[in-house]
Amino acid sequence: MTAGLAASWAATMRYARAAAEHFWCAVEERCPGLLPEREASVFLAALGRLASGGDDAAGRAALLTVLGRAYRRYRLLPHQPTIGDGLTAIVARYSGAQWTPELAAAWKRACWRASAAVARCAERVGDGPAWWPAQVIGHDRAADGIAILTVRPWRRLHFRPGQAVPVTTERWPGRWRWYSPANVPRPDGTLEFHVRAVAAGTVSRALVDAVRPGDQLWLGPPCGTSLTLDPASRADLLLVAGGTGLAPLRALVEQVAGSRAGRRVTLVVGARTFTDVYDSISLDKLQCAHDWLTIVPAFSHDVAAEPGERGDALTVALDYHRPGQEVYLCGPPAMVAGSRLRLLAAGIPAERIHLPEEFAS
Repeated sequence: MTAGLAASWAATMRYARAAAEHFWCAVEERCPGLLPEREASVFLAALGRLASGGDDAAGRAALLTVLGRAYRRYRLLPHQPTIGDGLTAIVARYSGAQWTPELAAAWKRACWRASAAVARCAERVGDGPAWWPAQVIGHDRAADGIAILTVRPWRRLHFRPGQAVPVTTERWPGRWRWYSPANVPRPDGTLEFHVRAVAAGTVSRALVDAVRPGDQLWLGPPCGTSLTLDPASRADLLLVAGGTGLAPLRALVEQVAGSRAGRRVTLVVGARTFTDVYDSISLDKLQCAHDWLTIVPAFSHDVAAEPGERGDALTVALDYHRPGQEVYLCGPPAMVAGSRLRLLAAGIPAERIHLPEEFAS
């Protein structure tokens, strides 16, 4: 019945605006004054996506994060049966001939499971806004398949360098994906995201190929501490970046630049070839501005590279490791997967190894 849930939800989303209006009216009638009308479309898209089961573990975790916050902020937890009934009624309204007693029962069960998952998540996500509307003010195609987006939230989003933020676009409502800001908090409140379009990634391809300045995104609550700096530590840093995993590590470099920690930083930037290094101007500026920073390129498929720059990022980085360094690594899943064992085998203590968190429900 999973296919039936997904198909009926897709049919509902063809009428997303009208569906959100009807959903809000149904909730408002039975629970007046709780869910703001302006938030109904984002809320419904996320809840329906969660209930219909159309995401991987990371996408599901993003949905639960924003919905857990929304349920806390708008005091919706005691009213979950009403919200579930409203969701089911909206899907029935727009499913047409697809709607059967079996599908109705499946949606009832799906809403119950989604409500239980959201309730568990709401206990740990904390208070604050569920999402921040943000306008795209810059879109740079930095390399083939990679875009650098600069966005300005309508209200300031507080985050720590190294954290990840759920992001969705109005082109694919309800589909949230994790991206890490490539900068420290700025006076103007803007954030910079590095996005690589992946073959099966509807959101990433939209952000790279379709989104333009002036478009609107939504940003969820910042999460994760595994790539954030310990404020009590003054240890030197070895940062290992693969692809757009550079983003949170560049933010750490900016954080060190704004502090008086007196630590030295080595940043190894991995790419297949020289032409695949997409953020070279920013990296050059950082290198020229700070004598405590060493930036090392690592090319896995470039035969013209210098001998010390040939190899995958972690292999090259291990040549630069010194005792006492804190090691932070971020990159594609295949790069991250075996990195902890390689770092441990190189004699690096487990407590000094920092890898991206696996967001899962």
